[in-house]
Amino acid sequence: MAGMDAGLYIIAGVLLLVSVAGHIYVKVRLRLGQDSDIDDYYHEFEHLHPAYARYLKWSKITLAGVAISMILLLLAAVI
Repeated sequence: MAGMDAGLYIIAGVLLLVSVAGHIYVKVRLRLGQDSDIDDYYHEFEHLHPAYARYLKWSKITLAGVAISMILLLLAAVI
């Protein structure tokens, strides 16, 4: 069981670091600027804006990675 715990810690730790770094990148680099035309869209159609859709997609992916890594860390601590 010790080998499985170490494997889960390693996998979850790497996934957590990659997901947090990715989320920071998404928030800094993919965020829409002040000169964006997103204000011209109605709030129902914001998801059709390509840059905003990419931002939302990658934001959700990185947050899911953080959540999965936290679950794996919890699982490794409990086992």
